[in-house]
Amino acid sequence: MSLVNGWTGETAATLQSALRMSNEAFAHHLGIGVRTVAAWHKKPSLRPQSEMQRILDTALEQAGPTVQIRFAELVGKTSSTPDDRLTLDPNITSALDWLDHHAGREPGTSRRDVAARLDHVDPHDIELRGRRRGRVTQHQVARALAEYYGNPSGLYRAGNGVTTSILTHPDWLDLECPLIASHDRLALTNETEPPIALDAEAAGQAAQRLAETLALSVRMIDMPIYQLRSVDIHQGALGGTVGVTRFVHYALTLDLLEGELVDALAAGSTAHPLRDRYLPDLDSVQDLSTRLCAGGSLALTAIARPADPYRGPADYVLLVQERSGHVVNAARRLAVIPKGFHQPMTDYRADAQIGATLRREMEEELFGRDDVDNTVGEQRFADPMHPSRLSEPMRWLMSDHGRLRMECTGFGLNLVSGNYEFAGLMVIDDEEFWTRYGGMIEANWEASTLRQYSTRDPTQIEHLIQDEGWSNEGLFALLQGLRRLRELGGSRVNLPAIEWELS
Repeated sequence: MSLVNGWTGETAATLQSALRMSNEAFAHHLGIGVRTVAAWHKKPSLRPQSEMQRILDTALEQAGPTVQIRFAELVGKTSSTPDDRLTLDPNITSALDWLDHHAGREPGTSRRDVAARLDHVDPHDIELRGRRRGRVTQHQVARALAEYYGNPSGLYRAGNGVTTSILTHPDWLDLECPLIASHDRLALTNETEPPIALDAEAAGQAAQRLAETLALSVRMIDMPIYQLRSVDIHQGALGGTVGVTRFVHYALTLDLLEGELVDALAAGSTAHPLRDRYLPDLDSVQDLSTRLCAGGSLALTAIARPADPYRGPADYVLLVQERSGHVVNAARRLAVIPKGFHQPMTDYRADAQIGATLRREMEEELFGRDDVDNTVGEQRFADPMHPSRLSEPMRWLMSDHGRLRMECTGFGLNLVSGNYEFAGLMVIDDEEFWTRYGGMIEANWEASTLRQYSTRDPTQIEHLIQDEGWSNEGLFALLQGLRRLRELGGSRVNLPAIEWELS
């Protein structure tokens, strides 16, 4: 027994449900890695390679009759066309309701609009557009935004000719702020969310985003995310307030600005109608009280390695990811790892700490957890980061608070989409970690590749800094992390000097 049209991530996950196995048990049953199973949940449209297709065929054929009947019933319930999702997917329904409300439309108008657009979406055209976007460099993006906003002061630059789109301040740099409760003090507020009304152009672009989401079988989860309302940041302390909004608010508004900008650069155009509406000037960027300011945290990770007769003296390994085309933020760009939206899990007050997001993202992006946040399904665990639920590498790190050093190195507002960016540094000084767990580190579905660099190779680090594939926030976090690591690393580092300046 096999699937005539081949397996997808969705049907593989359905087989897992029919077998009633956890991710770990299903991976063991198939003889594959847990990350592969997690990827099927994250990317339901993914088509495994031929060898994996055969493994899944065999697993289904060897399953008992009860499992096969259950699988057939589940496939009938879960396999859905874009039109089915338009009607049945509660996350899409939530987005459509939000769009109707904020565009001043009669209920059901956005559903009909998206359905009409869906008929004209060509996935091949979207793929070609993605390739064109990939040719636009980080420097082009930073330069275009500087020109749009009148070459403002406060844009982060490095003395080696690197410029970014990160708007920052001297008090927000070189923070040396430990990410522990006494220093990491963002507070949750219950202030009312700023109102928003969409004109015809903005509503049309939002509907187009939903149509393409359906056509490509991209999963959109309307999860809660933090929005920044105020900041009080200086060396050694992160302060300010955050509220809570929904992901669809961001996905259908400010998240569209990056694509609009990159498409304009690829086409040689200077038209930015959505930017003109949402972030027309610096005042609108900096006025957090009247706009949606979503964002997150990202960190340069440095792991101590012992001396090696082939590699050389003891060093730190630095991890850099190339983001996949399936992520919302910085798709196909270089970024440090971990990187993630700042969002609550179950404790909205405690999870407002930046360190909470970085620990969660470390579990997901480096150690294979797929059930930490709620981007796959409902959050049903009272404490997703309880020690009993941690991966083995993370449990080892958390068992002694001296094993993982986490600092915030800088903060800024990214002109690309108006996001807030908390740059960090995560350092593991104990060589035992690499000896025990180095072979278990593997990027999850959000990355298409994972690269490693030695802190004793300044030439390669310099080439990395100059790579035009960076996202602006990724480059910001890299540079700030390298500055701090140069101070902390001792004989393990031989890093180039990096001096920042504000344009």
